[in-house]
Amino acid sequence: MQYWNTLQAQVKSSSSAPAWDLSDLYNGFEDPAIETDLHALKLAARQFRETYHNHVNSLSPIEIADCLHQLEAMYERSGYLYAFPALIFNANTQNKIAKQAMDKAMETYTQLQNQLLFFDLELKQLTPEQFQKLTIAPELQIYQHYLHEIDKSRPYLLSEAVEQTRNQSSLTGREAFIQLRSVHLGEQTYPLVTLPNNQTASNQTASTEAELGALAFHPDRDTRTAAYQSIRSVMKTHNSLYAYILNAVAQDHRLENEMRGHSSTLEKQLLGDQVSKSVFNAIMEGMGDRSDLFQRYYRLKGKALGQIICSADLYAPWSLEAVPAIPYEEGVKTLMAAIEQFDVNYARRAEEFFVNNWVDATVRPGKQGGAFCWYIHGKHSYLLQSYTEDHSSLFTLAHEMGHGLHFSWIADRQSYFNSMPPMVSAEIASTFNELLLLDYLLKQAEGDKELTKTLITRQLEDQLSLLFRQSTISQLERLIHDRATEGTFDATFINQAWMELYKNLCGDAVELLPEHQYDWARIGHIFFKPFYCYQYTASTIVSLACYQKYLEVGKAFIPGYLELLSVGDSMDQVEALKKYVEVDLEDAATIRGALQYVERLIDRLEESID
Repeated sequence: MQYWNTLQAQVKSSSSAPAWDLSDLYNGFEDPAIETDLHALKLAARQFRETYHNHVNSLSPIEIADCLHQLEAMYERSGYLYAFPALIFNANTQNKIAKQAMDKAMETYTQLQNQLLFFDLELKQLTPEQFQKLTIAPELQIYQHYLHEIDKSRPYLLSEAVEQTRNQSSLTGREAFIQLRSVHLGEQTYPLVTLPNNQTASNQTASTEAELGALAFHPDRDTRTAAYQSIRSVMKTHNSLYAYILNAVAQDHRLENEMRGHSSTLEKQLLGDQVSKSVFNAIMEGMGDRSDLFQRYYRLKGKALGQIICSADLYAPWSLEAVPAIPYEEGVKTLMAAIEQFDVNYARRAEEFFVNNWVDATVRPGKQGGAFCWYIHGKHSYLLQSYTEDHSSLFTLAHEMGHGLHFSWIADRQSYFNSMPPMVSAEIASTFNELLLLDYLLKQAEGDKELTKTLITRQLEDQLSLLFRQSTISQLERLIHDRATEGTFDATFINQAWMELYKNLCGDAVELLPEHQYDWARIGHIFFKPFYCYQYTASTIVSLACYQKYLEVGKAFIPGYLELLSVGDSMDQVEALKKYVEVDLEDAATIRGALQYVERLIDRLEESID
């Protein structure tokens, strides 16, 4: 494979997964460019305010366009200042210097927002006639969708003084509670788990969450259960604290809704997500109506394993034979081969992440759990995960690389205000990448029935999680935020609601261990971005539809797909899907088609067992 030869030396230079190189941002906390950028940013914001405050209604379209360019430059620079310490902190949440620098950067960003928010507010205060002139002005054509979204939010406008107060109070209010959870969780240690060979799952005195999470795929049930209980023991110990934090976050959303006039937190979030409530309800109902697929799969798995599946067994291997480890070097090589078979230019862009060390995949104590792609407009994306040498880690790498590639295409076409795609669109490339990897691995595994079954079941379990677990999380959030309108809630309420929802999903196919009631506290999205998770379900539906189009038409699909990725937030996402890949999210048939894809995979699995 031609690109692998270029990166092999870089990957081999480290005996383990690498840490990232942040020098594209700054060369350490002592870099004088940080203070220079801070000073320049504050000066630019002050001059902008002095020039345009209370004058927006008298500006011409070309002057508005110039203002938007200036704002984009300032927000882009502030992104560098915040991303640098935040990335270091996420790589090691025990780094106090990074935490202090991140807090300082967030304070600066808040001050910047308060200096500049007048412009957005004054735009929203224009008369309908004035605003209409902007929407048809040639000088503002690239900002048409941005202006459209501003127009939608006009009914929920607050005064500048109140908006500034909201921004300032977030530092010690909602955002502070969210950061408290992240810091507290990062400081936790997890009881060691003894493996069947009497070795522990870690070389440290305590396990990391990533190491324990990897044991969810271990062939030994006692090991899986011990790892499952180790993680949840921390959630149980701090159950009341995390519930208190979640209640504070939900109450803050409630107060904001009352101030702005939103009917609910769901309605507020859907407005920002650019998703209609009818689409949201269709997704929730569609998943609720087909929980039989989830139950059928796990009954089938239980039959194959000769035992009733419990909540610690959801990712258990179907075979008692341990799947060979996939070292990082081999994982990168495999992913690159899968991407290159799709498109050479796609592979070339993926290569940059490894050559330039934009990936932090090292397992270390204190590292932020989970995985993410952090896009920095004007630079590039950074990817974080804890690579544990298994198929799960490899698919996570493919997923986050999909995000990185998506932003690479956005960076080629879009300005700052058009650079962040709505969540449903944002997950298309990540899931698509996983499907590319799956097909590549299945071809490589031809003749190996056990590995083939492992790959198919892993894909099914991933899809079932995205479709059913993620929508169940949003069902929980609907209960939480509805309850917040009535008053405060505690851990007992959340624990019981979470268990009840999961019982409805699992039926008698999965036995829920008592520790499952604390599992919600591990879901970061319910704290920092309410109703985020249903979008995983929506984007999975869309991604499956896109991939099936690709299988139908082959390489002819690629140009439209790459155009779709480059759209960012420059046009309505539902219309973009229709225009470039002929997928209609508003059509119930799209949801049915995605579920039929899953059903066919279950049929195929069942036939292979019989």
